[in-house]
Amino acid sequence: MKRRDFFTNTAASLALGPMAIFGNEKGNAATLKSRYSAKNIIFMVSDGMSTGTLNMADLLLKRKEGRESAWMKLYTEKTGRRAFMETSSSNAIVTDSAAGSSAWGGGRKVPNGNLNVNADGSFNKPILQKFKEAGKSVGCVTSVTITHATPAGFCINNKSRGDESEIADQYLDLKFDVMMGGGAEFFQADHRKDKKDLLGDYQKAGYHVARNRDDLMALSNLQKPIMGVFCEGALPYSLDTFENAELQKAVPSLAEMTRKTLELLSKNPKGFAVQIEGGKVDWAAHSNDAGGLIYDQIAFDQAIQIALDFAAKDKETLVIITTDHGNANPGLFGSDKQFDLFQKYKHTNNWIMGDLKEMPSASQLIERIEFAQGYAIKKEEAEKLIGLLGSKNEKGLYIANKPLFREFAIIQSRYTGIGWAGMDHSADYVELAMFGPGSENLNPFVKNTELHHFMLDATGIAKV
Repeated sequence: MKRRDFFTNTAASLALGPMAIFGNEKGNAATLKSRYSAKNIIFMVSDGMSTGTLNMADLLLKRKEGRESAWMKLYTEKTGRRAFMETSSSNAIVTDSAAGSSAWGGGRKVPNGNLNVNADGSFNKPILQKFKEAGKSVGCVTSVTITHATPAGFCINNKSRGDESEIADQYLDLKFDVMMGGGAEFFQADHRKDKKDLLGDYQKAGYHVARNRDDLMALSNLQKPIMGVFCEGALPYSLDTFENAELQKAVPSLAEMTRKTLELLSKNPKGFAVQIEGGKVDWAAHSNDAGGLIYDQIAFDQAIQIALDFAAKDKETLVIITTDHGNANPGLFGSDKQFDLFQKYKHTNNWIMGDLKEMPSASQLIERIEFAQGYAIKKEEAEKLIGLLGSKNEKGLYIANKPLFREFAIIQSRYTGIGWAGMDHSADYVELAMFGPGSENLNPFVKNTELHHFMLDATGIAKV
């Protein structure tokens, strides 16, 4: 699929109504449990998605293409169940992604920064290990590094989420069926401190190692476990791939990875469990990059549609859609005309500021922003940004120059109407949606740790 066709409806609308999925609720509990237990789990995470992010992605799709997002359609067509979820860690109201994913993955709240490791140093067994032991195929797919906190929280135990080289090593012996994302630097000898050729070790251990989009598309079976590492660092922002044929050819989209993963995992008659993460949503929120945020949320929504279409046809798959925490709490406060600028966006703030080859003049920066995003800032605004280009004394998460990106977002709000509450995670209760067998048991409000046991219960696997 060409990235220029990003907004094209790639799948038919869901035809099944709520009764087709959830059955007759007047039936007795034993009948419902035996008849509607799930064989498969698709757990989807838009990392760092505040409610405003979901809203704006849906609004942009409506105004640009006249259609709802797949996520919101679950609500408007009443084919899914909805709840709020609290997101705290064991030591803070505001969680990080490691503790957030570990709450789902290990079933207990752990301190921020830990991956399924309790404050006393004891371990909680990750859920994909449990599913693997039950005979199911398992895996993780992400638009950031495959060693990042959210996928790792479903897979391993580690005291530090930051040691991604060690996490890459930990994955080796697990032999999970499909692992895909970025982060090649954590597998390559020339980037690792120990100079270990980890990709070579994976191949020697019997893995199929996929390094680009062509490798992904060529996959047709699960005779070997698959480690797909498609680039260094995170995958590019979806918005920045629209004009870049090389990126489109080299790096798969989240939707493409999702489709291929479901195709591969579904061949196991005992079922599968997979986590799929839109991780760049969080990165864009940390840098107050509205274009990057909204378009990566839409990229995640494309993956949702693929998962929902699979589940509607399969009828044995529970799809869980949520986020680990809010981030920066963006919202639209401006006019329709301002918001409609996003329909013609070509590039992210990261592209504008991060790909500069040399210090620009004010006129050059104005021209660059207008080319990328369709509006011309004032000369004094450009000069203020240029004054911050050399300032690297306040590093933000996933960006090198927090003052620059913060000021850029303030300036942009005058043109786009989008404002931000900050540049960090929030303690908001977050959206949780479910579709498929087992979703009828979802309560209106849940703790994040409850999803661990919910998945085990839905699939009939003992809590071990």
